[in-house]
Amino acid sequence: MKQSIYIESTIPSYAAARTSKNIIIAGKQAVTQDFFDLERDKYNLFISRYVLEECSKGDSAVAKKRLDLLKGITILPDTPEIEQLADAYMNILSIPLKSRIDTFHLAMCCVHEINILLSWNCTHLGTASMQIVQRYNDARGLYTPQMTTPDSIMEVDFDE
Repeated sequence: MKQSIYIESTIPSYAAARTSKNIIIAGKQAVTQDFFDLERDKYNLFISRYVLEECSKGDSAVAKKRLDLLKGITILPDTPEIEQLADAYMNILSIPLKSRIDTFHLAMCCVHEINILLSWNCTHLGTASMQIVQRYNDARGLYTPQMTTPDSIMEVDFDE
């Protein structure tokens, strides 16, 4: 059975952006594009309206590229529990209001029991934060996804 992956907004953003001059970012862009080209069919992919809203912003040509990458991916439904859980995560993780959307991505995965939250944004949902979320969720009988980056789930050949 295929694992489920929630595609957070940074994933199509890295894949659709012009290649960066920064070699670290360019590497992430290449890995992300490889994920879409070579790996996506190995998983059941999911997004939410939050991903679509974020990917629709900015330069219209780049937004179109991001949205094209998301075509055919199942959109998870909202539930009242998602907003409540997102609010709880904001509080326990002390996430700033401007980054509130990160808690909605996480709540979507928890409520819909998605195996993996795939993201390049580890600022608010890095290892330490996910440990707090795991304890919070365990105490309430909630599911916790694995939070990871594309290079962590792919076999990347750096010699190519």
